[in-house]
Amino acid sequence: MLYVKRAMGAIFAVLLLSSSAFADATGSKGVFTIHNTTKKNVVVGFYTNDGSGWSDNWLAERLNPSEKAEAKFSSETGSCDQKLQVGWLGQDDSEVLDEAISIDICKASNVYLDDNEIYFD
Repeated sequence: MLYVKRAMGAIFAVLLLSSSAFADATGSKGVFTIHNTTKKNVVVGFYTNDGSGWSDNWLAERLNPSEKAEAKFSSETGSCDQKLQVGWLGQDDSEVLDEAISIDICKASNVYLDDNEIYFD
């Protein structure tokens, strides 16, 4: 399971991942923060793939510019090497998928979603 908490309020959502589990060493004990660092783009989807297929959308709500969401994995097993893909709000309210990137989620405490790149630390 993944728990997502928006930083702009006390909104909690519990989402099930389709076999995307992570080691307890992810970020700080399974916790990392997703940051929308764009000036005007809205994030509507956040997906991972550990090699077994894409997860369901982790976000229960849209992530507006300058907002962040905390993500926590409850599983203690899984692959650190993941593909990550972001869905942006399109002009016609559709989801526009970004190119997938590789990420070592066990080393990520923050994932930054910028206008022209996605990076982590």
